[in-house]
Amino acid sequence: MFAVAAGALLLAMGMAMIRALRGPTVYDRVLALNNLGTKTVLLIAVAGFLTHRPDFTDLALIYALINFIGTIAVLKYFEYGDLGAESPRTVATEDM
Repeated sequence: MFAVAAGALLLAMGMAMIRALRGPTVYDRVLALNNLGTKTVLLIAVAGFLTHRPDFTDLALIYALINFIGTIAVLKYFEYGDLGAESPRTVATEDM
């Protein structure tokens, strides 16, 4: 049963890769790569279950954190053009 789940994950990863390569905008491509990273986390967890190695769960969690931080960094780079740039702040108006 878990082998079928792994096959379905591989199929979904292939479809996400196609979207990442053919996406019409940069944000569609980043979203597809984030989806690919999420499916990779699931695939690592399923592979750990199939091979009876619970330490794969730790690897999956670390990869999930790296995927999240990487996605935020890429989106910030495309939004501001620099990873060190500060986000624009809105000026609060005083109540009258």
